[in-house]
Amino acid sequence: MSRIATEAAPLVSARNVHKSFGHNEVLKGIDLDVMPGEVVVVLGPSGSGKSTFLRCINHLEAIDRGSIMVAGEQIGYRLSGERLTKLSPRAIAAQRRQIGMVFQQFNLFPHMTALENIIEAPVGVHGHSRKDATDYAMELLGRIGLTEKANAYPRQLSGGQQQRVAIARALAIRPKLMLFDEPTSALDPELVGEVLTTMRDLAGQGLTMIVVTHEIGFAREAADRVVFMDGGLVVEQGRPEEVLANPSHPRTRLFLSRFIREAA
Repeated sequence: MSRIATEAAPLVSARNVHKSFGHNEVLKGIDLDVMPGEVVVVLGPSGSGKSTFLRCINHLEAIDRGSIMVAGEQIGYRLSGERLTKLSPRAIAAQRRQIGMVFQQFNLFPHMTALENIIEAPVGVHGHSRKDATDYAMELLGRIGLTEKANAYPRQLSGGQQQRVAIARALAIRPKLMLFDEPTSALDPELVGEVLTTMRDLAGQGLTMIVVTHEIGFAREAADRVVFMDGGLVVEQGRPEEVLANPSHPRTRLFLSRFIREAA
């Protein structure tokens, strides 16, 4: 049985999303739906707008034009008639409670243990009790195979372990949606596998995920859909076996052929 709730409304719905930095138009009209329980992997060359689009979903970057809805809410704005008005920082923070994000860099607090890093947001930001947050954090550490590292500081962890703690930290707010921005790009090659294993486990549990990555193997094994971006646009999308094995667009074919040559 598919893990995707195909009868439901999209959890994420982006329409005509534009974003510029100065005179550089990075996103040129992105349209994308992501269904509840779906794992979408976004591929594309550097500079194609992948990470910017991800940051717009979480309103870490404000869009210039278009619309992004998550769980039925307009992210960062309120629609008044035909006009979008900016939400207050408090309202935006409330929206972000349903969106977890994992970055390239781990960004763990160096003076806090793994456990303390994980419970910081639930207790300090969202007002959960320390006991409830700690119990759930220990459950998460068990799920990522790091129970014994609960009291370790980031400097005592490998890069792969730090990134897995960062994933647990993002999960600690119990998000509806998880965003991953090149989560293995800062890791030594021998540490990539343990992070991808954790992400595959999350995908298998039905968590809705949008993953920006160059890990073609992960896309092939874990994605329900692969989206290829280039030049600020969605060029091609489809099931992994279609896009990766038989891409229809010349830019997709060229991009994938480079990875095949590098892996050979």
